[in-house]
Amino acid sequence: MSLPKGLAEDVSKNLVMVARLIDEDPEGAYAYSKIALRLASRVAAVREAAGFAAYANQKYSEALAEFRAARRMTGSVDLWPVMADCERGLGRPEKALEMAGAAEVHKLDKAGQVEMRLVAAGARRDMDQLDAAIVTLQSPELASNTVQPWTARLRYAYADALLAAGREVEAREWFAKAVESDKDGSTDASDRLAEMDGVAFVDAFVDDDDEDDERDDVTEPQEAPAADEAEADIVDDDEDEDDEVDDIEDVAAEAEADDEVETEAVAEVEAKEDVVKEDVVKESVVKEEGDKD
Repeated sequence: MSLPKGLAEDVSKNLVMVARLIDEDPEGAYAYSKIALRLASRVAAVREAAGFAAYANQKYSEALAEFRAARRMTGSVDLWPVMADCERGLGRPEKALEMAGAAEVHKLDKAGQVEMRLVAAGARRDMDQLDAAIVTLQSPELASNTVQPWTARLRYAYADALLAAGREVEAREWFAKAVESDKDGSTDASDRLAEMDGVAFVDAFVDDDDEDDERDDVTEPQEAPAADEAEADIVDDDEDEDDEVDDIEDVAAEAEADDEVETEAVAEVEAKEDVVKEDVVKESVVKEEGDKD
């Protein structure tokens, strides 16, 4: 609302494209965010969008800078968990744990607190503290039977931590619970569960062309038979003989053309000689008549 109408429309269009592309085409979303940032760098929503686009492209330093700028502009703590995760991406899990214990966490809503717990558990795993990561994820939200937007991701993270710690039976149980709560497919819990059960998925829709290529690869001989090679040599010899005949015919044609040119030249010379002789005869006749007179 702080921008002129035309500029506001241009900025909003770029922000819409960031939201549309950030999951499927992060690089494209990042490009649109840079345009919006160039047009309106003093708008908090633009800085936040630029931060998420950079975060999606694993540009953690740039993302952290944009999130900090947006937080300064708004005073909100909503970006605190993702800022802590940027610290993890930069190889500073200790800093992420420090942020997880800061007073800002108490100002987050329930979803933000769960997100902060996930980040803290990830930081523990970064430091090879698997048991601590498991304990960090154990919470009322994890034990609740009520499915919330964060339930699937929380259960998945807990199952993955258990599996990393070698507690496979418990891990399988929680992967199954994650599948039950993952209505929109936000995790690959079903694939992980199938993998633990030894189930392999095979694509039933195999392209016919691929099958034909595979059959060709199997049936096609590696070397040509000797008879085929001999036949190929005979064909090559015949082609060479044909080429030689063609060359001879070309030479003969050229020679014939030269003879025709030479014949025409001789005829022209003889014609000129006849004209000269005729002129000489005329001059002699005229001279004789003059002497008679």
